[in-house]
Amino acid sequence: MTSAARPPAVAIAGIGATEFSKDSGRSELRLAAEAVRSALDDAGLRPADVNGLVTFTMDSNAEVAVARELGIGELTFFSQIGYGGGAACATVHQAAMAVATGAADVVVCYRALNERSGRRFGQVAVGAVAAPTSSGIDNGWHYPMGLSTPAATVALAAQRYMHVYGATSADFGAVAVADRKHAATNPNAWFYGKPITLAEHQASRWIAEPLRLLDCCQESDGAVAIVVTSLDRARDLRADPAVILAAAQGAGPDQFTMTSYYRDELTGLPEMGVVARQLWQHAGTVPGEIRTAVLYDHFTPYVLMQLEELGFCPRGEARHFIADGAIELGGRLPLNTHGGQLGEAYIHGMNGIAEAVRQVRGTSVSQVPGDAPVLVTAGTGVPTSGLILGAD
Repeated sequence: MTSAARPPAVAIAGIGATEFSKDSGRSELRLAAEAVRSALDDAGLRPADVNGLVTFTMDSNAEVAVARELGIGELTFFSQIGYGGGAACATVHQAAMAVATGAADVVVCYRALNERSGRRFGQVAVGAVAAPTSSGIDNGWHYPMGLSTPAATVALAAQRYMHVYGATSADFGAVAVADRKHAATNPNAWFYGKPITLAEHQASRWIAEPLRLLDCCQESDGAVAIVVTSLDRARDLRADPAVILAAAQGAGPDQFTMTSYYRDELTGLPEMGVVARQLWQHAGTVPGEIRTAVLYDHFTPYVLMQLEELGFCPRGEARHFIADGAIELGGRLPLNTHGGQLGEAYIHGMNGIAEAVRQVRGTSVSQVPGDAPVLVTAGTGVPTSGLILGAD
């Protein structure tokens, strides 16, 4: 493709969020409206400027409902992305395509959930095996075996990864320690001022062996919104734009959810490999040029597997890559500088995109020096997505 044929550059122009809590005391629709308004204020835009909305299929708030609450007028683009946390970066991907193709001018991506005070994803959903869908049929195979929570399904893959590559619970704990160390300096994090030690990680109770309590992300209430528009327009707005250098989605062969039982091996995340190859090609960059990364951390073992699929280290070598503080501030690749879903909040990965924008702007409370690109990933174990963001 020649430079003349390239689509117009697109950027994130605004980010917004509610507070993160364990009991928001208000509806998910109100949370969504608050986050969208906050993001528009950050960009210096009004609801009337918006003509596109994107969210998750799991979100309880229809695009038209959010539009009504905020006084948004006509919508020329609206979309919902499936596969839970795998949708996070894909919402921005969809918004960017809408802007680049002229389907919409200003698109807001949002996710709102009362995941602690309302529906708790970490508990068994009994009705999941009775749903008259392909997912209901799939769940009917593994629910009777006791694999009926996200932790249980990830534990199966983690156990195999440990067996094949020699990783230990302490290696997983290094991720939790780094996340909580970064959350401790973030006033917006639920665990602000509350770092942990590796010994505390190792002493935390089992959830589904080899996953301990501190290997598992939080259950949170809150909402996050992201404003996407053309780079030309973003340059005239209130905040510094974060240019979308690359965006991608991916599903791997024999894809299942959380653990793809039908694959020949359980020690990787091929769907993230699909995303990675697209991101590096489209952004024209390589792993060694990434300044900091926000990797989806619903469970710590999948952070190690992501590092390998993304090309930061060879297969089975992530435990060595993260050793000696390499993923903490000052290390070779600081991860989740906001505290991640383990330390800040679990908003299905959307808060990680907001942190990547802050890193590009230079406004993070745990700022990583330099102006090199920032990588973000969405939920793993499911069809997923990713972004590479950079400065204008």
